[in-house]
Amino acid sequence: MIAKPRLVPLDQPTDPDTAPSHQGGPHISQAVDTLARTLWGEARGEGRHGMEAVAAVIMNRVAIADRRGGRYWWGAHVVAVCRRPWQFSCWNANDPNRRQLEAVTEQDPVFATALTVARHAINGLLTDPTAPAGEFGATHYHARGITPHWAIGKRPVATIGRHIFFRLVDG
Repeated sequence: MIAKPRLVPLDQPTDPDTAPSHQGGPHISQAVDTLARTLWGEARGEGRHGMEAVAAVIMNRVAIADRRGGRYWWGAHVVAVCRRPWQFSCWNANDPNRRQLEAVTEQDPVFATALTVARHAINGLLTDPTAPAGEFGATHYHARGITPHWAIGKRPVATIGRHIFFRLVDG
């Protein structure tokens, strides 16, 4: 199981760049919503299993930050990890699907699935489909058909749907 993030009161700062890491970041409902929108934006064509794999990457990043005292370059909590510039392209200002991402509701059956996966991930109920037996799972992924500079020469830990997953940082 993947570790779940710490909860904070609603009156705490929720901006990913200003929320003190020792407070655990935004309130749980904001984390679920942001994670679900990220899953919808990044893996809506990959089915539930593909969404679970992307959620595992995000939760693995949160776990690494937590193990390192609540600080890591990609952020210390779900919202910060998802919204970190240039990490998940669906949140980039120039992404053509960004408006759809912000407007999608539970009436969309794929977003409803993303919300379910996000709730499971946030509550520590998600089994990491990117984790080789007994190992820590993926921290990065990319779509098949492209090779980002960071993936050159690296060994994938899983291929799920149209995504290739890598563990570039040990948990």
